[in-house]
Amino acid sequence: MTRRRRIYEGKAKVLFEGPEPGTLVQYFKDDTSAFNNSKQGVITGKGVLNNRISEYLMSRLSEIGVPTHFVRRLNMREQLIREVEIIPIELVVRNVAAGDFAKRFGLAEGTALPRSIVEYYYKSDELGDPLVTEEHITAFGWAAPQDLDDMVALALRVNDYLSGLFLGIGLKLVDFTLEFGRLWENEDMRIVIADEISPDNCRLWDIKTNEKLDKDRFREDLGKVEEAYQEVARRLGILPEGGPGDVKPPKAVQ
Repeated sequence: MTRRRRIYEGKAKVLFEGPEPGTLVQYFKDDTSAFNNSKQGVITGKGVLNNRISEYLMSRLSEIGVPTHFVRRLNMREQLIREVEIIPIELVVRNVAAGDFAKRFGLAEGTALPRSIVEYYYKSDELGDPLVTEEHITAFGWAAPQDLDDMVALALRVNDYLSGLFLGIGLKLVDFTLEFGRLWENEDMRIVIADEISPDNCRLWDIKTNEKLDKDRFREDLGKVEEAYQEVARRLGILPEGGPGDVKPPKAVQ
């Protein structure tokens, strides 16, 4: 078994030292969590499916000129990514009222929004990932105004493209979360999409029935969580033959 230096372990993924300078290996776990890690569980096969789904979506985005950290998938649970400096801000793009947003504004879940709304959240489990404004972000130095402009522009492009892609397979993109990183190439820096794009961070509803096919099935104890992730992969045409397989994570050295 390959021994690699573990760089970071989060709730759903592990990052290992990559084979070349400036690269990392991203390993997808089956572990899952909700409500700022207060609810935890395991979704069997989730890591395999999210690896394939994120590979597919990141590749499609690259084809239309959206920069990402993704390089290529290595195996069932791992992909090669570029090492980036993660910006500690999550952007959430909302097309339909759902979850906490619906509660905050007293809207019925499923209400179509007048236009897509972008929100910023500071990445901090300890603080509960608080909602923040551009003033907070620039005042505390988490990102520069130009960084934010680039992030929002990319997020809206992603929203336009993925909304159409999912519509074509009978899914409604209700909302989604994006993370970004600074990719340094020689003296040049550009903002790129990082982390993953999968049912873990996208709300996806069936267009005809509004059935939820994402992590809300875990959050809300709706059951059939594995089947929902499999259905998204099936509609995208990328469900691994025979269903999700497995590969052991590389042994880590500290």
